[in-house]
Parts: sequence; structure tokens; C-alpha cells
Amino acid sequence: MNMPDGGVRTAPRPIDPRALRSCMGQFATGVTVITCRRGDIVHGTTVNAFTSVSLDPPLALVALDRRSRAGALLLEDGGYVVNILDETQRDLAMHFARPMPGPVPWVDESGPHPRLAGTVAHLVCRPWQVHDAGDHTLHIGGVEEFESRPGRPLLFHRGAFPELAPDDSAGAWSLCLDGMDPVEHFHARDETDETDETRD
Repeated sequence: MNMPDGGVRTAPRPIDPRALRSCMGQFATGVTVITCRRGDIVHGTTVNAFTSVSLDPPLALVALDRRSRAGALLLEDGGYVVNILDETQRDLAMHFARPMPGPVPWVDESGPHPRLAGTVAHLVCRPWQVHDAGDHTLHIGGVEEFESRPGRPLLFHRGAFPELAPDDSAGAWSLCLDGMDPVEHFHARDETDETDETRD
């Protein structure tokens, strides 16, 4: 490829999907199961590509393979539930990752928003926006209801479920601006500094 200055730009090397997947696997995540009802069908799928997007309005994002059944179902009218699994729910994660026999602890299975019992949290979402993203579809949902409970979340890293360290204090985030409490702390400090300067 010729450059404007007469130089030559080499074509980027092709990306090996398996190597990229292994690289992405270095990023530890939580584990969710997305559940929904569409008519007489109650469906669930294990997903770790989940993140909060916005607090105002309250939005959350789930990335699903465009070839998946869940991806197709979420494109239909109706809400869905993001179930954030507890560290004791590895079997549930595997059950919905690849259908396996065994009981499922449903809550309100016959209702419009079936969810799972024993999770550390769940969010009931309504479809808000959908975006194409290569071989996946990004489903952004508006959060209509949510609930969290005491517990420790199930983690996923490099194809395994590691345990969360015993000390789960928030001390490591005390100086991080990516949270509400630290921002409020720094704002309060700035206001105090300005007041002190005015008094001088």
C-alpha cells in the first residue's frame, strides 16, 4: 500500500482467532445467565460478556453470538433477566453453557421474567438498542428492576472458575475515580480547598 509521502505501508498481519480468544481470556470476568420467556419458551444461556453501561438512564450491555438462539430471542419483543451467579453456582453456569440434565432453581418460571434462585444479583431489562459487532450482537437493555443479595460472585478466567480472594474489601478502589464514592470524596475535598482559599 502506497503512502502519501511515497513510502510503503505493510499490510497488517491477519489475526489468529484462537490466539485472540486466548489473549482475551486473560481478562477475568463474572458469570451471568441470561434468561427470558418468549411465548411458551423459557430459555437461558451462560454469558460472561456483560457490563454496566450507564446509570442515567440505567443501562446494561450483553454481547451474544449472532448465531445463538439467545441472540435471536432477545431480538424479539419482551424483556429478559441478567442473573449474576453466586460462586456456588458453577453447575448452573455449565448447565446453560451446554445443555445438561439436572434441576434448575427457577423463580417465577411461568411469569414474564423467569429468573434463577440463589444468585448474588439479578437485573430485569427491556430491549433499548441493538448494535451489530462482527460475529456478535450488542444488546443494550434498560434496567427496570434489580436486586442484589449478600454473597460472592462466580468468576471466570482462562476457561476455569477461580475463587475470589478471602479479603473482598474495597480498599484497592479508595483512590480510583471510576466509582461514585471516590468522586464524591474528591469533589468534597475540592470544595473545602476552595473555601479555605477564600477565607485566606
